[in-house]
Amino acid sequence: MSACQNLSQPENPFIARVLQEADKNEEISTKGFTLKLAGNNHLVPVPRVTDDDLGVLVSVLGQAAFVTGLDLAYNLLTDTGAKTVATFLQENSTLRYLNLMFNDIGTSGAELIAGALHSNQSLVHLRMTGNKMGNQGGMFFASMLKINSTLEKLDLGDCDVGLQCLVATGIALTQNKSLKAINLNRPLLSSRQEETTVHIARMLRSNSSLVELHLGKHEMKNFGVERLCEALYKNSSLRYLDLSCNNIICDGVKFLGELLKRNQTLEILDLNANRIEDVGAIYLSEALSTWNRSLQALSIVSNNITGKGLVALAQAIQSNVKLSHIYIWGNKLDRSTCLAFSELIGMGRLQPGCTDVVPYEVDGEVFLAELSHGLARHRYWAPRCAAVAPGAANASLEIVTVSEYFYKQETQGALPVCLREWVMSELDTAKALPQLSQT
Repeated sequence: MSACQNLSQPENPFIARVLQEADKNEEISTKGFTLKLAGNNHLVPVPRVTDDDLGVLVSVLGQAAFVTGLDLAYNLLTDTGAKTVATFLQENSTLRYLNLMFNDIGTSGAELIAGALHSNQSLVHLRMTGNKMGNQGGMFFASMLKINSTLEKLDLGDCDVGLQCLVATGIALTQNKSLKAINLNRPLLSSRQEETTVHIARMLRSNSSLVELHLGKHEMKNFGVERLCEALYKNSSLRYLDLSCNNIICDGVKFLGELLKRNQTLEILDLNANRIEDVGAIYLSEALSTWNRSLQALSIVSNNITGKGLVALAQAIQSNVKLSHIYIWGNKLDRSTCLAFSELIGMGRLQPGCTDVVPYEVDGEVFLAELSHGLARHRYWAPRCAAVAPGAANASLEIVTVSEYFYKQETQGALPVCLREWVMSELDTAKALPQLSQT
């Protein structure tokens, strides 16, 4: 309240309640705390954070060293708010997680935030997803990666970055030794020559720190997959490869199959929404049944695979004790597929929480129904109920822990458990807007 008065700014009741509740919690002063102010994750509507609200918030957070994470996703922040964030990052030495996804930050805001990270030595995880910074804005982050040695995860998905940004990022990551995960999903590419994939593949040959790489919606074809596979023969650090929503067909999967026979590092492979069909599924099943013993999760959702390919993969699971998660919905689930996966689940080889299908029976006939499970279910949103186990809702959280800052911090004892934070957040919302809670 006093900060609002000092800055002549009306009080945002949602922010006020969250801060008041945090102030009452005695444990957070020693364990740290993530302030959750996302505008899309509440059972009742909340006033979204604006640039003016942010000025008041950072004036309070400047004296709150226990706040180690700040979630401002899906709010109304613009380049003006980005300037406030940049100043805060230059002055703050305790913030380790910052989520700005799906605000309205553009090129100039991206320049300010990236510039602040040249000197910031505390931030570990930054999410800029969905802010339309464009190619030039992405270039500022690529330049930052040549200087910053603290950041471990950077999310630039859906930011409208272009060819020059992706090439510059690939070059920067040949030198950067601290970044462990990067999301480059859905760039805007005018060329179909796959130059960006070539540069990223070249980076993977020499990079020994990257654990997680998202290359969804890159219009990648067989040529690009071949370049990546050639690079991954020499890479021993990458554990999570996301090639979802590309133009990969069975010929491209043949290169992946050969890679899986020799690579013993990769643990998660996401081929969701490609077109590998039965031939591609059989290539994967051959590698997984006999050779590969490192892959733990495979997503082949919506790949035009029929019973022939899906049954081959089911048989591979029976002989491969390491492969524990598989996602198959969106393919042609015929009777043989239903029986094969029903048997895997019934005998306990495939746990119900480790796949996106569940068997049921009608008049003696076995069918498969869809479960809302997957590799990246919480990439764009967080569950309102903390009762969902990470492995059931999003396998990548459990298999490759760098996927989410929250889970990494919990294993180190730096943050309170998610359940308590969720309860506090929802109670704050209900108290801030009692008239809505009663409706």
